[in-house]
Amino acid sequence: MIKQLLAAIAITGAAVPVMTQAENPFFTEFTGIHGTAPFSQINDSQWEAAIDSGISKAREEINAIVVNRAMPDFDNTIVALERTGADLNRVLNVFYPLLSANSTDAMMQIAVGVSGKLSDYSTSIILNEPLWQKVKQVYDMRDKFDLSPEDQTLLQKTYDSFALSGANLQGEDREKYRKLSAELSALTTAFGQNVLKELNTYEIYLTEHDLAGLPESSVTAAAEAAKAKGRQGEYLFTLDQPTYSAFIKYSSRPDLREKMYKLYNSRNTKGEYSNIENIKRISQIRMEIARLLGSDTYAKHSLQRTMAQNPEAVYDLLGRLRDAYRPALDAEMAELTEFASNLEGKPTVINPWDYSYYSNKLKAEKYSFDEEALRPYFELDNVVEGVFGLATKLYGLQFKHTPDIEVYHPDVKAYEVSDSDGKYIGVLYTDFFPRASKRPGAWMTGFKDEFITDEGVASRPHVSIVMNFTKPTAGKPSLLTPYEVETFLHEFGHSLHGLLADTKYASLSGTSVYRDFVELPSQFNENYLAEKEFLDGFARHYQTGEPIPAELVERLVKSSQYGAAYACMRQLGFGILDMAWHMIDNPVEDPVAFEREAIESVRIFPDVEGTMISPQFSHIFSGGYAAGYYSYKWAEVLDADAFSYFKEHGIFDKATADSFRRNVLMRGGTENPAELYRRFRGQDATIDALLIRDGIKKAPSEPSVPAPKKD
Repeated sequence: MIKQLLAAIAITGAAVPVMTQAENPFFTEFTGIHGTAPFSQINDSQWEAAIDSGISKAREEINAIVVNRAMPDFDNTIVALERTGADLNRVLNVFYPLLSANSTDAMMQIAVGVSGKLSDYSTSIILNEPLWQKVKQVYDMRDKFDLSPEDQTLLQKTYDSFALSGANLQGEDREKYRKLSAELSALTTAFGQNVLKELNTYEIYLTEHDLAGLPESSVTAAAEAAKAKGRQGEYLFTLDQPTYSAFIKYSSRPDLREKMYKLYNSRNTKGEYSNIENIKRISQIRMEIARLLGSDTYAKHSLQRTMAQNPEAVYDLLGRLRDAYRPALDAEMAELTEFASNLEGKPTVINPWDYSYYSNKLKAEKYSFDEEALRPYFELDNVVEGVFGLATKLYGLQFKHTPDIEVYHPDVKAYEVSDSDGKYIGVLYTDFFPRASKRPGAWMTGFKDEFITDEGVASRPHVSIVMNFTKPTAGKPSLLTPYEVETFLHEFGHSLHGLLADTKYASLSGTSVYRDFVELPSQFNENYLAEKEFLDGFARHYQTGEPIPAELVERLVKSSQYGAAYACMRQLGFGILDMAWHMIDNPVEDPVAFEREAIESVRIFPDVEGTMISPQFSHIFSGGYAAGYYSYKWAEVLDADAFSYFKEHGIFDKATADSFRRNVLMRGGTENPAELYRRFRGQDATIDALLIRDGIKKAPSEPSVPAPKKD
């Protein structure tokens, strides 16, 4: 229920026929294996009726709490509120993952049309004065209840959900908040859809003479894509992430790299799918909402429920990292410029579309490292085996491909997950390849949350990881780059956070944690890519079956620090830009000038006319990371510190893994994450481990810390 309280998404639109319970699968409990969603029974005409019914029933459940004449207490108010909306959750937990991973035009239209309906529903709960008074009464009497730490967290989170979301507003301010929330919901939905729609418009056809430098995998995929469009003998490139990344890294044609870069980075700046007006209005609405709720800026308002707690702490971290990495970045860029000039036989300026190309060549020269040479050892099926095997080694999990569980697209696979004793843990869906119906990027989501029912029955989660890897061709399987393997490890870490959850309440389960803590499990997993002991377990040549040569592993490990300063400064730029948009105290009139000024302190390249970050910055304008993008660096400090602890005892050490599972992965948002981390690590994290991992600081000689004991 708490998730719904803060939701600003809804569904309205054209009227649909009234359906019987037998016709609409959302009107009854799912009966598939483990209660999985019956995707084959769902069609677009059913969404709105199911959501309308779910909202109606949830309102009745809310009203039952309000009219209950018994003295408000934790169970009849807080837990009762937590349990409301089960029918609504059942449909939304399917609709939104599909909207991102397998959308239709009808679904996108539905999502835009009904965003105000769900926003009105969630706002009506926050502004329900009798309900708020009951919540407040229980909160004020909290010392009189015998509450567990998880109960206390649920009570605090429920109280904050009201207090920080307008419950104390009166009169005209209440109505203003309602209208602003509805408008914000519609705009954020429109922003995300504009990104997806424009991305799908790009088709760049090239000839054989334009392919210099491109790897065979890119050329083959482009040829097959063009053939599918009836353009035999041509090569079709899009701006999908794997296609764009490979082109910008390997093409030896600077004119085409420049063209692709400018196309990719000018998306949504003009025309039918422009997001310029959206970002201006979204940031203004968030500013106005924050002021209504008593904060000077949206960032100050939003950060109250984070580990950072306030903008000052965020800027402190970002500033310390900027200052630590800037000298290393200057050295990296000077070395790269000299290398490029020697390679070209003339003074060469590194433009933003040149960085990946020249840095890849320099990396290859310094470490004899070529990502394409590693692809044959990272065949997707083998990588799945290795990544799943990591969870087996650390946590004893087993993954069984189960074709009888329905999936929403032929590319998707479903796995039953169990522990070392064979006990059912949950369902994991994997969705690896790009398609027009899927948004770009990679993410983890869920079709069902974990929680324990009032009767004490464990409701186990259904989790999905979604990526956009290069699809297999007629003659070659999907072969991943090391970066794509790292992406898989990242999203799989999120999935483990969801699968291993063991909490009473869905709103505190799995990844329902502070934004700057949620990336710890995912980024922690990424560390294993640079570990030979991990790679030796699965990296085999897809044709010969030979294990990855030791020298290739050594090159991968040695090269893992290469470009660390550039990567850090790029991430800091995103974080600082996000903070700038959410620290405004006046509406932004000129987004181009605003963005340029915001990122000046972390700028790597001169500004390129016509390009911007903000109009495609889905994380902060439609993805829930508003005033929260810094959390990737915040969590990176945590993950480096945590992995350094593992390395002191062995990267597969069972006692350390058990402690990480008990204190981090299982507990979700049931306690303050700083306390959970201290319980695992024995101390707070510092930036030292991150600086050492990235080669910015040398590791001191220190004795090992004793490994944690098993319970």
